[in-house]
Amino acid sequence: MREISRRRFVLATGAVAATGALAGCSGNGNGGNGNGNGGNGNGNGGGGPTGTAETYLSDNEANTYESVQDMTGESEVTVSVGAGDSGFAFEPAGITVDAGTTVVWEWTGNGGGHNVSAEEDSDFEFESERTDEEGFTFEQTFEESGAALYVCVPHRAQGMYGAVAVE
Repeated sequence: MREISRRRFVLATGAVAATGALAGCSGNGNGGNGNGNGGNGNGNGGGGPTGTAETYLSDNEANTYESVQDMTGESEVTVSVGAGDSGFAFEPAGITVDAGTTVVWEWTGNGGGHNVSAEEDSDFEFESERTDEEGFTFEQTFEESGAALYVCVPHRAQGMYGAVAVE
């Protein structure tokens, strides 16, 4: 029988140790499930329509958005279209209303032609015509709970997003 050299022994031992270490790193042990959602990603741990609206506006970096404004208790609320310094914003960008509330979007005449168009993942379907006419209005009555996520289609790239959380 042949004797193994010290060098071959060390190399073989190192290879076996390295293989074991790699197997331990790539194993199926999950060390936690990795889904720690901690809420809805908006920092408040809440959910529902308001949480959906907050996440949508934050994720899309909506112009003039700071927080969803509570307008519950009102039968009708107005959102300006073409607001902000550039005219590429809804003001307020996010609102919470009660079911049965009518939201009226009113055009300022700034920023060119705008529309109000529900996104695919919105709980509601609506779309206004595109216009730059100051004083033009479009309204929608929200009869049930949900999140109305909308955008000005021509100015999506400029951050013109809005949301109505219907509680």
